[in-house]
Amino acid sequence: MPKHQTNRYKHKIEVWGNRKEKNELNETVYKFAKLKSPYAEVVPQTGSLIKQQADTILTNVTHKIVMRYESGKDITKDMQIHFRGHRFEIKYILNPYFVNEKLEIFVQELVR
Repeated sequence: MPKHQTNRYKHKIEVWGNRKEKNELNETVYKFAKLKSPYAEVVPQTGSLIKQQADTILTNVTHKIVMRYESGKDITKDMQIHFRGHRFEIKYILNPYFVNEKLEIFVQELVR
């Protein structure tokens, strides 16, 4: 890795998804939980505010999360990324040029 990229992935993010567990009846259930905490780069992409009925505002803020391929190769679209109190829904995952060096994960912020 070139020297200028050594500190590129400086933000610790959390990847959340469904984890298989057994309940008290020994049944298999799925619980939404933190799966791992890799380092990544969080890059704001676009943002928009949409005014709806009854003066409610819907926000659409998208970001790109860049990480090493090995750290995120098992991340899927049904997972979420949490970063500094914000939750992000994964829209799509891109492996640029299919060289397995980095992943670009495009996300949309979920507003509570």
